[in-house]
Parts: sequence; structure tokens; C-alpha cells
Amino acid sequence: MAEKLSAVKGMNDILPASVPRTEKLPDSALWQWFESAVRTVLARYGYQYLLTPIVEPTALFVRGLGEVTDIVEKEMYSFVDSMNGDRLTLRPEATAGIVRAVIEHNALYNGPLRIWTLGPMFRHERPQKGRYRQFHQLDVEAMGYAGPDVDAEMILMARALWRELGLVEGQHVRLEINSLGQPEERRAHREALVRYFEENASTLDADAQRRLHSNPLRILDSKNPAMQAVIEGAPRLMDFLGAESKAHFDAVRGALDAVGLEYRVNPRLVRGMDYYNLTVFEWMTDQLGSQGTVCGGGRYDGLIGQLGGKPAPAVGFGLGIERLLLLIQELGLPVPSAAPDVYAVVPADAPLPTVVAALEALRAAGVRVLQHGAGPDGPGSLKSQFKKADASGARYALIFGADELAAGEVTVKALRDGSGAQQRQPLAGVTAWAATLKS
Repeated sequence: MAEKLSAVKGMNDILPASVPRTEKLPDSALWQWFESAVRTVLARYGYQYLLTPIVEPTALFVRGLGEVTDIVEKEMYSFVDSMNGDRLTLRPEATAGIVRAVIEHNALYNGPLRIWTLGPMFRHERPQKGRYRQFHQLDVEAMGYAGPDVDAEMILMARALWRELGLVEGQHVRLEINSLGQPEERRAHREALVRYFEENASTLDADAQRRLHSNPLRILDSKNPAMQAVIEGAPRLMDFLGAESKAHFDAVRGALDAVGLEYRVNPRLVRGMDYYNLTVFEWMTDQLGSQGTVCGGGRYDGLIGQLGGKPAPAVGFGLGIERLLLLIQELGLPVPSAAPDVYAVVPADAPLPTVVAALEALRAAGVRVLQHGAGPDGPGSLKSQFKKADASGARYALIFGADELAAGEVTVKALRDGSGAQQRQPLAGVTAWAATLKS
């Protein structure tokens, strides 16, 4: 007996709502609705779409993310290409690959660039609610822009997406921001951190002690309850910022204040990648337990130069799609129905050319039509077809009965208003009454 095949642990199928699920995951209609909202919002801000490969050279992520990050040390799916010996990695995040593409194609030659992408990422983590080994991410980047105006634009663009999806900032999601300053300011802060944590070494867990001299800033992001008191007393990066860094952060805050966006300055917010500088931000929720971050990003002015390109400023954010859609499901927010407008009930003896011509005319007029299809034993009885029409969620059934067709008509029966009202409509000139069927 052949071995039963199933998806890799932590990697999920996104199925239509009509397919039973063993786990609460977004269905494909919810997914498509989200993607449509993304395209609508990003078009308003003038961002262009691009795609990069899901496999990149391993060195790209080691250089871009930092050798002592959790992603590089523990989570990447890396392998050696058996054909040529290249060391390759399934992308764990999108920014490094986008920067590589921008450098390789000299994409900033004609000036700054606003771009976005959407697709699967891979991290070998312990699967849990809202956190998977293959997950999907929306990634938005603005390259070649140095001013705080674009930092604020990124944050406000995320807010616009929340509103498009029905999420309310301050209620369903909240904003936290911080400034990481510039590299020389971070170095001074780093030295102070090392001294402080050395003096409190007995309170550090094994992971923090390992990072003490390699990446002490990441200790501030520890979720270990036993370390929170010592972390709270650690030197704050904000106290090491120079005048320019403070002015940049103040300008970002001023822009957010001007549009009434509430936020919290979190001096412990550092993000997970080494490449960030100046503004960093996260959109958080209290609805998903420990998986509280739904969107995060910031400025990374040094990454393009670090990866071999001509130095240029940049800022961006990433958004975990599964986690955001889970939030929408948990909140029970209204989403557009994926149901058809019309379900076509077609008796076995109905003339197919007449039926097809009428349905295609309706579709051309913008009506969503689901035609009942014949199974191995034929189309089934009218009673069984009406059951399927009702289960489809369609607002109307179109009945191509013999009496109707003999009169050059079709019956339109209401399925959702409780009345069961029905009326006949002429098959000639379908477009004249098609609009009455649209949702």
C-alpha cells in the first residue's frame, strides 16, 4: 500500500471555503479579498509591484540579516545545490532579495523607487497558531528616499490598509515606534549595554549570555520573564541619539500627530534584523495571544551598500498575511461574500446552446454565475439542484425549465430574502435585466 502523502509540517494548503478544514486557516476567498485590498491601497500611494525568486544565495541572508540573528542561526531552510554545489536558501524574508534585485538591475538609476511584493517565506520554527514554516508576507519598500516623510508614509499606508480591511487602529491594532539612531550612536549604546549586562551577568539566560558580546541589542527583545527587570533598567538608546537622529524621529512623530494617529514610543523596540537604523515600528494586537505583531518595519539606510550596491537610503515594512487574516477571523469582521450572484438550475433536457448563450451574456454584464454541472450520472433532479443552489450562497436561482424555454424566457427565483419570489425574464436582451442580479 502506497504511503499516504500530506503537506510538510507547518506548511498549509489555502482551500476554498466549501472544503472542510481540520485547522482554522483563512480560505482562498478571504485571501483574494485581502490581496484586492492591498492592490487598491498601494495603488493610491503610487507603489509598483515586483516579484523575486523564493530561492536566493545563502550568503545574501547571512550578510543582510546578520550572522547572529535567530533567523540565520536557527530558522533558515538552506541546502547545497546538487548540480553545481551552490549554497542556497529558501527566503526567510523579502527585503534582502528585493535589495539584491535592485542592485543587480541598477533599478535606482532613474531615481527613487516605491515597490511591493507578496509571496511565501520559509522559516524552520515550531508551528503554532498564526506562525508557520511556510508563511506569506506582504513586503513594501521605498528606496532612495532619506526623509522622515516616507517613514511616516509607510506607517500611514499600513493604517490605510487596516481601514480598507475594517480594522480600527487603537482598538484592533495599535502602533509602537522607536528610533535606533545611526550606527555610531548604536555603537556607543552597544558599549554601554555590554558593560551593564556584564555587571548583571548572573541574571542572563543562556541565549542572552551567548549574545552579550555578539549582538547585545537583541537581549532587549527577550521575552524571558525572569529577565524583564534587568532589561527595563538597561541603558536606553534614545539617550545616545544625536541632534539629527532626534530631529528625524521628531519629524516622523509630527507627521503622525498631524493626522491624529495615536502611537506609543517603545524604547525597547529593536526589530529582529541587524540592518535597521533610525525609525522602526510595529503594529500590534492583543487578540492573538503571544503572536502580537501583525506588521513591522523601519528604515535600513545601510543595507544597499552592505550588499554591494551604491549606498542609498531605504525604508519598508513586512506584514504576515496568515496572522492578519487570523486576526480578522477572530474579530468576526464582515468580509465580502465569495458566493455567486446566480446559480443556474439546468434540467437534463434543457438545450445546452441556449443555456450557455444566456449565462455568458450575464457574465459579460458582470454577473457572477455558477452553472450546475452534470456528474457521472447526469445533472441530477431539480430538487437536488435547488439544494446545491441554496448551499452555494447565491442570491438567485435561474431555472431553465421546459415551459420557460418554450416561451423564450427563464425563471429568476429569490433564494435569500425569505420570500421565494420568482419572475420570468426574457432570454432575448439578457443585459437589460442583468443588473438586478448583481450583489
